[in-house]
Amino acid sequence: MQLIPVTDETTAKQFLRVAVDLNRNDPNWIRPLDKDINEVFDKEKNKAFRFGEVIRWLLKDDAGNLIGRIAAFTNKKYKNKGDDVPVGGIGFFECINDQAAANLLFDTGKKWLQEKGMEAMDGPINFGERDRWWGLITDGYTPPLYCMNYNPPYYVTLFENYGFKLFFNQVCFGLDAKKPLAQKTMERYQMHANNPDISMELVRKNNLEKYAVDFVEVYNKAWAGHGGLKQMNKEQVLIMFKKMKPVMDEDILYFAYHKGTAIAMFINLPDINQYFKHLNGKFGLLQKLEFVWRQKFRKSRKFVGMVFGVVPEWQGTGIDSYIIGECRRIVQKPNQLYLEYEMQWIGDFNPKMINVAESFGDTFRSRNLATYRYLFDRMKEFHRHPMVS
Repeated sequence: MQLIPVTDETTAKQFLRVAVDLNRNDPNWIRPLDKDINEVFDKEKNKAFRFGEVIRWLLKDDAGNLIGRIAAFTNKKYKNKGDDVPVGGIGFFECINDQAAANLLFDTGKKWLQEKGMEAMDGPINFGERDRWWGLITDGYTPPLYCMNYNPPYYVTLFENYGFKLFFNQVCFGLDAKKPLAQKTMERYQMHANNPDISMELVRKNNLEKYAVDFVEVYNKAWAGHGGLKQMNKEQVLIMFKKMKPVMDEDILYFAYHKGTAIAMFINLPDINQYFKHLNGKFGLLQKLEFVWRQKFRKSRKFVGMVFGVVPEWQGTGIDSYIIGECRRIVQKPNQLYLEYEMQWIGDFNPKMINVAESFGDTFRSRNLATYRYLFDRMKEFHRHPMVS
């Protein structure tokens, strides 16, 4: 076997090609856009380069065939609650079903991280934000959401045989968008729907600045501090909203208010991977035209939960049922577009949000991803990610 560092345009293209060659016969795999992968490793596009560095390798067999790849990275901003050693990351792992090949890739990443002063490695994770390319699928091998990792089942064996241990589970929830809500959920919904102090608004694209302020109000109270998530400001959210604007559907973006103050939000987008799966990883002019055409004439029948949050003082009051009930009322109009729903992952270290997701009624665990950790000192006691309150 031959290990080759990614150092130029040719090897960068081969890095993309590994995933294509290994997954081409899996009907559930959706090829990511090349640009989305390349931007992770672009110093001009990825702000994680301000705080760390990254390296990539290819693996070829003796005949010169591509059989694997891996990236390793350090990031001073990457910290989890309870960490007592510096932790690096590995990700973008692809490999044939061969433990020796996987071990060579893992060993290479480990050695590089040790040289950078790391004492553990988490993987497969992203060199950047946690909402992309994070975790190994361990259950629910269905077509991935946009910028979500996908892998065959044997990857679990490759990781665990090497010595990786489960650091935390990443739980996704699904709903059949055609079904009515459970009776208990409807009762909690009606309680708030009859309260004149409670209201709901759909996000309007022509007033994104207002909803950026509301997002910050809810997010910083409900989410910041969980799993390494940082406080956000209006400017950051407005940039995010403007990037989302071309694919926003105003019917699936919700804020709940008490006397005009935002207390909950339910931010969803159409599953744009239903469009991208037809583009073979490319996004040039012709692909952009096809994307726009599909948005208009072949609309995605699935929508994806990006962020669900309730401020602490309203958690446990049923406000989650209210905002979901309003969603159902709008989504289940005659000739409804959306037939499926899936929520982006929630860490199992956050039992409050797991309980909220499970309380919707008729939810099911649609898939599970896992973040693994490998301690370089094999005698050191391993601890899972601590729970958050």
